[in-house]
Amino acid sequence: MSSVDATGLAHHFEDLEQQREAATLGMWAFLVTEIMFFGGLFGAYVVYRTMYPEAWDNASNQLDVFLGAVNTTVLIGSSLTMALAVRCAAKGNNKQVAGFTFLTLLLGLVFLGVKVIEYKHKWDHHLMPGPHFELNGVVGGHEQIFFALYFAMTGMHAFHMIIGAGLMLWVIIKALRNDYTPQNHTHVEMIGLYWHFVDIVWIFLFPLLYLLGKHGHDIAGAATGGH
Repeated sequence: MSSVDATGLAHHFEDLEQQREAATLGMWAFLVTEIMFFGGLFGAYVVYRTMYPEAWDNASNQLDVFLGAVNTTVLIGSSLTMALAVRCAAKGNNKQVAGFTFLTLLLGLVFLGVKVIEYKHKWDHHLMPGPHFELNGVVGGHEQIFFALYFAMTGMHAFHMIIGAGLMLWVIIKALRNDYTPQNHTHVEMIGLYWHFVDIVWIFLFPLLYLLGKHGHDIAGAATGGH
């Protein structure tokens, strides 16, 4: 016997509205734990950047700002397509839900592809933390801390995106089966919230990892007359 009826209502809820409210509360509670998790990484970033500002700027300048900007644009676009998927789900237009969710998935895969290119560049140039790390002829150094946090922060972000990609495949399958109605499209809304959270995390990662070091480098260059 199925625990979900034909309308999508689980047996332990009185109606679809109560089910939606419970799902929303659960998702926000989950996102709060995610904020605390990433908050610890951001806290470590602030501490070590304060302790080793010159090493931080030197390491940050090894990142490709152009690729970071491309990925930022891609993720902003994916937020738009995800929002459109939620809007179409609210109207019960399953065909457009599948289409916009597929576009979101495609943009997410583009982001991950660019990130693989970046990671390979770091590997080829010995910028992976460990015994073979080398930056500008200096083995080791505090720059390793930056790259350790870079891989931890962007790696966990990418892991969340992979989870999101799996969830989107699920939404696409359900949309193609015409499962969503104006009364019951909670799955799309919750996955949309999750995806927007992932996008927001990157909006913070991009300037902190890619841009602030460049800014510090420019200031130092100006102070020395560009030499």
